Amino acid sequence: MTILTAIRQTLASRPPQILPAEEREQAAVALILRNGDSELELLFIRRAQHENDPWSGDLAFPGGKVDAEDGGARQAAERETREELALDLAHAEYLGRLDDILGAYLPVLISCFIYHLPQPLPLLCNHEVREAHWLPLSLVADRSRWREATFNYRGAENSHPTIDLLGPGHPPLWGITYRLLTQFLHRLPPVAPHPSR
Repeated sequence: MTILTAIRQTLASRPPQILPAEEREQAAVALILRNGDSELELLFIRRAQHENDPWSGDLAFPGGKVDAEDGGARQAAERETREELALDLAHAEYLGRLDDILGAYLPVLISCFIYHLPQPLPLLCNHEVREAHWLPLSLVADRSRWREATFNYRGAENSHPTIDLLGPGHPPLWGITYRLLTQFLHRLPPVAPHPSR
């Protein structure tokens, strides 16, 4: 069984936990897979630096706030992906949805929707995105890259689990995207080690 088949089966067999927004702002993101040269790859963006963005400069999945005109969280994730990367997920296979999560510091509810691109499509980053990266699934799942790190966030210093995806000079993955990514990885069968190891 391929990893992609396992992802399809796992997501189809377990309904996601969908939480009520209540008094929280609602956001939605897209976890996007594509067929790489030898294995599946995941898409990450690095957000542009912006003083009004609580996730300024962070690694993330494409996405953002759910607007009233969106018609729902999934539509918001797809709209944000089009706006941020000029990537139309109408060309992708929709695989399913992860459990909703709540922000640890901000009153926000985040929904994550998973897609597979059967062939590569060009990306065009807008002003909200500094850069985009396709990373092999085996690299992302490599536990030697997972470690605790200390952050000064909103005036408080705290230790958080992180994943060093891009190496020196780049921020680690942490926070909301870390929580969504690890939820996704925990549903997969064991991933073969990355060739660099």
